Amino acid sequence: MAGKNPEKLDWKKSIVDLLKLLGLESSFAARKTLALELGYSQADIDKKGSAEMNIWLHKQVIKKIAENGGKVPADLLK
Repeated sequence: MAGKNPEKLDWKKSIVDLLKLLGLESSFAARKTLALELGYSQADIDKKGSAEMNIWLHKQVIKKIAENGGKVPADLLK
């Protein structure tokens, strides 16, 4: 997908760019909703802030892509 996208996205590190690559909404509100749906708690969002949530969310989205047959570089599954 990345090779076909005209934008230069840092999807391997950025949750915003990963969501853009997938054609999903990448606003803070959308990321927060997605994190909550995937099991991140509101208490963690309040306590740890958005940076920690974004890191966690990136890992979860990569994991979900792989679980559903998506091609993901092995170093991102650690």
